[in-house]
Amino acid sequence: MSLIPGANQLLGLSNAVRHGTAYALAGIGGRLVAFIILIGLVVAGLGAALTASATALTVIKWVGVVYLAWIGFSSLRRAWRAPPAATASAASAPAAGRGLRPLVINEFVVAISNPKALLLFAALLPQFTGGPKGGTDAQLAMLGGAYLGIELLVGLTYVGLGSRIGATGIPARTQRRVDVGSGVCFLGLAGILAGDNIV
Repeated sequence: MSLIPGANQLLGLSNAVRHGTAYALAGIGGRLVAFIILIGLVVAGLGAALTASATALTVIKWVGVVYLAWIGFSSLRRAWRAPPAATASAASAPAAGRGLRPLVINEFVVAISNPKALLLFAALLPQFTGGPKGGTDAQLAMLGGAYLGIELLVGLTYVGLGSRIGATGIPARTQRRVDVGSGVCFLGLAGILAGDNIV
């Protein structure tokens, strides 16, 4: 499931192309923190309550839709507003003056507002637990930890691919196309999530 190029993987790839490996890795850190929170909710027993609530899932879904659409429109605006020279310098100077914070926050919000991630942890992982009732929480935590490890490895793969693309010295026109492509993909993901019948 982690290999499927979803919103977080696409964001990691885009961050690596635009800002370099270190910045993209910091973004992955934000994603993993969001997943740790979701796993913690499941272990604490709150995950089942959230997934059983149509209202909670609907709110999470629409927050995710709005945020993905915002990232998509931001990418398109960046592509069309920046002159070619500015685009080229932005690609060569990773996140100049902005620091890591925006990238980490973006990855965190995209991950935490994905209702499918909550459903994965709350509905799928418990099916692989068994034995005494007292050991279920520890088993969920271990399964969650295994998922985090897999997510990290897959995220590193996407970041590595993005870093290679970025290291080739992307011309300004190509960078614009990357921004347009990313924007369209994020808007498409927002549309898919909006049309998805989660509840």
